[in-house]
Amino acid sequence: MSPTTLFRVTLVILIGLSAVTLPKLGRADACQQGAEVHVWTAPLEPAPGYPLEVFVVATDGRVDEILVTDPSGTRNPLRNLASDGPPWSNYGTLFRPQQGTYRIQAMRRGQVAACNEVRVGGGSSDRGPGQWDLATEALYSAWIEHLFNAPVEQSLSFKSLAPLLSDPAQNFLYNYLGAREDEGLPAEPDCADLPYYLRAYFAWKLGLPIAYRSCDRGSRTRAPRCQSATIETGFVGTRASVSRFRQVAQALVNTVHSGSVRTSLNDDETDFYPVPLKRDAIWPGTLYADPYGHIMIVVKWVPQSGRSSGLLLAVDAQPDNSVTRKRYWEGNFLFAQTPSAGPGFKTFRPLTRSGGSGWRVLPNAAIDGRSGLPRFATEQARMDPDDFYARMETLINPKGLDPAAAYESTLDALMEQLETRVTSVDNGETYMRAHPGTVISMPSGPAIFETTGPWEDYATPSRDMRLLIAMKVLDALPQRIMRFPQLYVLNGESPARAASRIEQLNAQRLRERSISYRRSDGSSWRLTLGEIYDRRQALEMAYNPNDCIETRWGAPTGSTEASTCRREAPRAQRQRMEQYRSWFSDTKRPPR
Repeated sequence: MSPTTLFRVTLVILIGLSAVTLPKLGRADACQQGAEVHVWTAPLEPAPGYPLEVFVVATDGRVDEILVTDPSGTRNPLRNLASDGPPWSNYGTLFRPQQGTYRIQAMRRGQVAACNEVRVGGGSSDRGPGQWDLATEALYSAWIEHLFNAPVEQSLSFKSLAPLLSDPAQNFLYNYLGAREDEGLPAEPDCADLPYYLRAYFAWKLGLPIAYRSCDRGSRTRAPRCQSATIETGFVGTRASVSRFRQVAQALVNTVHSGSVRTSLNDDETDFYPVPLKRDAIWPGTLYADPYGHIMIVVKWVPQSGRSSGLLLAVDAQPDNSVTRKRYWEGNFLFAQTPSAGPGFKTFRPLTRSGGSGWRVLPNAAIDGRSGLPRFATEQARMDPDDFYARMETLINPKGLDPAAAYESTLDALMEQLETRVTSVDNGETYMRAHPGTVISMPSGPAIFETTGPWEDYATPSRDMRLLIAMKVLDALPQRIMRFPQLYVLNGESPARAASRIEQLNAQRLRERSISYRRSDGSSWRLTLGEIYDRRQALEMAYNPNDCIETRWGAPTGSTEASTCRREAPRAQRQRMEQYRSWFSDTKRPPR
């Protein structure tokens, strides 16, 4: 991570979906934008001596090279880090730029794909068109990917969004307005608030409008429904203050909730619309809404390579405001057809000018793909879970996957989920230690999954439901190989033989893989994955923070492990948890 600086310059080159032929730049003053190509610079007032960052983003293929001409006329290639797409990106930095004009050229096959100039010192940058066109949406997608970028093998988890937004190495909009606006900026959105907060933050920096709606939560027989859109234009054409952004962000979080994303797939009066299940339609920034209310944000596709599995990475926020990057798999991305929700991949509905200074949110029929943005599509509404997961597997691993590699990838995802639960349960234990004698009120019925206050922050019913589902997914992989052999590279091996081989591998890994948690007395206790599987019945009632941490990890009564337990949930709460046990044993969340 680079040290925080007060001023930075970021250049983002966006290349459109279709090939664009630009005039050859034969004259010194011929640097220009293309119809679907735009060069963004940041901050609005570039300053000499501070890092000049270059971020090339393309939606039609990778850029080969970035050339930078400095004020003296010296032209050099810029070293950069490339990411696959769409959108494709190339990211590099010029350190200590001098005062004067810099020309940046994105090159492809020896031709200039995009060019713009920025004056460092005494100049004002182009802030863009002030509307959500293809170039701006591509910039938003690139920003999301870079914000959460880290090596795949690295665990990426933060107590809130604030550390990421305040890090100029991750957030190329850091101090974009030049007013030290990110210093001390509170950023603690939870699950449903996270996509809205990110969208509002980006709109604030780029001077864009945003739209959001007030929605109900639906019922067991219908998906949530929303009112007409509130269109916030206070950022447009101005450098809005930090206080103005806080006002807008607060209005958002006071209005939106998980129902805002679970709306029916064919509903026009929504903040989001469903996209096709295609790699070129699911950009970073796309949301995934599961039928039970959890929301993930896609942040990166990692292509399949050799025997290595491809990956789709996403982030989510928890009620305690923690933000964590996770890999796509069935244990995280729950899918089911239910009348109470419209699940699947969705993205923000386009917002466009309606003439003069007015704005309108586009209906489904107008989102036809001709703008270059993903088109409206309802194919997810016609899929059962097996078909959905099979389709996603072909997107992530189009060449198929060796059964053992598929197993190891699934196992890694489960272990990642368990490690995340270690943190969540420990957060609850930390709260209870800091508030001795406290008894957290437990909601009744389905409300245990949706509430506010300490129960929402520290109870784990939704997370534990997902964990129990995830454990079933790993267990069922041999049967999956038998049912969908076309998804795997068997090399002449029969599906039955491959399934048997995976069962043997699973028995071995159950003994080898483990997690550790901190008991009530502060000591560490190790649990193998096999022991956790043996405790599945106990984990059906392990979500209550009023219970000691040993109970929350299923420690058997009277065991050495449980000897340090000093707290138990009230009897009335335990009785209700027993009544709700079937939800967890059947891994089916009840309707509202």
